[in-house]
Amino acid sequence: MLPIMPDQPNELVLTESRTMRAQTAGRVDVLDKVKALALLPDGVHATTEIVASYYEVGIEAIKSLVKDNRAELEGNGYRVLAGAERAEFVRSQQDLTLPPARHLATFTRRTILNVGQLLTESDVARQVRTYLLDVEEAATPEQKVTAVEKATEAEAQLRAIEVLARIDGNTSYARSLSRHIAARMLGEEPELDPADVTITCDEYLDGRIAAGDMASARTRMGRTVAALYRARYGADPQKIKRPIHGVHRDVAVYTHRDLDLFDTAWTEVSRHYNVQDRIALGGAA
Repeated sequence: MLPIMPDQPNELVLTESRTMRAQTAGRVDVLDKVKALALLPDGVHATTEIVASYYEVGIEAIKSLVKDNRAELEGNGYRVLAGAERAEFVRSQQDLTLPPARHLATFTRRTILNVGQLLTESDVARQVRTYLLDVEEAATPEQKVTAVEKATEAEAQLRAIEVLARIDGNTSYARSLSRHIAARMLGEEPELDPADVTITCDEYLDGRIAAGDMASARTRMGRTVAALYRARYGADPQKIKRPIHGVHRDVAVYTHRDLDLFDTAWTEVSRHYNVQDRIALGGAA
């Protein structure tokens, strides 16, 4: 661990000016350029322990900073989960195991960057601030506006996805979207887990059913898969707009994590139709 170095005068602009912090709040790419950042399995969130480890300070230092700057941090994605919301979040993180506690604080990349803008007793935070100011100084006015607009839009999208996941319960679909948006925020190509690739009933049935039977089979398949999904998750599947015969309609969308639901539904639905040559789709029969 490097020795803690005192803030240079120019760094105090970020620790003291909320306006300057807001101007650089979208540069979350700086975090990985200063030091590798390990996030939770969804690739979007971190815990207090993860943030403390990144900045090489004690957990209490992060808690104290949050207490003093909570409103600003909440504006940048900080949230405290409790009860059913906490339980659902932990379940959505695949094999993640957390110590038993009533509450769970979560940070997004934007929140973690905000911590670095404020934290004075960390050499890593000092490097983050120095990098932010160097990048800000080198950017043209047009680049500054574009970066802020993109980051603001992406942050709003991530928050909307979190809300939809809590309402609809389709956490696997929400997780795949979150990873996609987070990658775009960093200027990277999204790397999706194959299990998070989306699938609809039309896509599953393609090549399995004669064209003349597709409309009827789609309806049967959709109802059956949705019922199986509700039985598993206690919520309806997420819906998105998809063009059907030239008209955009709400279509239930799933991920390949739930491909077994399609296979189960297909066993029943296929009895009613002249089945075509079956296509192996991600292990489907």
